[in-house]
Amino acid sequence: MPSPSLAIPRSRLAVLAAAALLAACSPAFNWREVPIAGAGLVAMLPCKADRATRALPLGTESVQVDMTGCEAGGATFAIAHASANGPEQAEAWLRAWHTATRGQLGEAQVTESAASVLRATAVPAPLRLETQPPQKGTATPLQVLWFAQSQKDGSVALYQATVLGQPSSAEASKTFFEGLRLP
Repeated sequence: MPSPSLAIPRSRLAVLAAAALLAACSPAFNWREVPIAGAGLVAMLPCKADRATRALPLGTESVQVDMTGCEAGGATFAIAHASANGPEQAEAWLRAWHTATRGQLGEAQVTESAASVLRATAVPAPLRLETQPPQKGTATPLQVLWFAQSQKDGSVALYQATVLGQPSSAEASKTFFEGLRLP
């Protein structure tokens, strides 16, 4: 029999066991498939998604954009969707979207690169942007992927997938971006 000073009361042991089970059942990243705006894209999000619609100025036009996203593990994961009338308008809107984003980055170091998204249009081509703040702790890291997909009715679905912040898991951004699936 353990000495009285080392014994843990059963009620306290039960509370500790329950707390350990709850901690094990609530990970920072609880990945799930989420359909985006009925346009066919399916995204992997690390938490229950919130949805909103807002007007976004793209060039000379105000465009309705559907937003789907959530916060998990110290970062925001979001996908924005808009529908253009055709390839020419899609290219102009994505260019304006890119320019507006760049205009908000201040002195952050920006890296841009061509991207690849299975079944995305070649024009406008997928584009990836990543930032690193000029000094640690001065700005929030940002990763953005823009891409589009032609629809059967001739319209073009435009997407902006974003990770804002530094996720607590090094694999979270990769899982998010690689989890984007077009039909």
